[in-house]
Amino acid sequence: MRKLGLIGGMSWYSTRTYYEHINRLVQRRVGQRHSAPLLIESLDFQDLQRLSTADEWKEAAKTLAQSAKRLEKAGATAIIIGANSMHKVHADVQKAVDVPVIHIAECVAERVAQDKRRKVALIGTRNVMLESFYRQKLIERDIELLPPEMAFVDSLDRIIYNELLLGKVSRQAERELKTILTNLGQDGAQAVVLGCTELEMLVDVDASVLPVYDCTRIHAEAAAEWILGEATPGE
Repeated sequence: MRKLGLIGGMSWYSTRTYYEHINRLVQRRVGQRHSAPLLIESLDFQDLQRLSTADEWKEAAKTLAQSAKRLEKAGATAIIIGANSMHKVHADVQKAVDVPVIHIAECVAERVAQDKRRKVALIGTRNVMLESFYRQKLIERDIELLPPEMAFVDSLDRIIYNELLLGKVSRQAERELKTILTNLGQDGAQAVVLGCTELEMLVDVDASVLPVYDCTRIHAEAAAEWILGEATPGE
């Protein structure tokens, strides 16, 4: 098996989820006594949340690039970033290392395209829902994205930062998200993409009012395939 590097800590709850998903996937393929060869660098999320200015994002890119370099030097043959929003600096991280940095949105877009879903909704933090770095990966696969509704953007950003990133799940948040998903279905969405690694804490992926693409699971599957030597990014 090939060794994989995970840049985590954004939040540590999602990093824990990645670790569990990847190991369960590897065990399923090669046996219960196996575990995935992983290198994890957990960053301090306090310095990386709610970034807004160009200087803040430049500093974040530097922090993640340095982390990727350390993982590569330690023997990682590929790297994943355990946070959707931080893929805004994916290109900077990729430039810093010679090993592939597996892009979460590319993995998600490939899966949606394979299922021939042509009109989907993307939910996540404010920058994931409004900026192009994530949305463009889906659009490039001829997937139509519903335009973000600012009321949903505000609600989701608040729930993610004030609850999920702190490991909290309230009944009110569950009701709000169920209402959002219902409205998205009424607006014509064939499915919804969870563009936040913590949203699976709030959504029952297997019992949702809309088909759900859980980015964390999909990214973890790509990571496990890399570890097992079954695929390379872009294939």
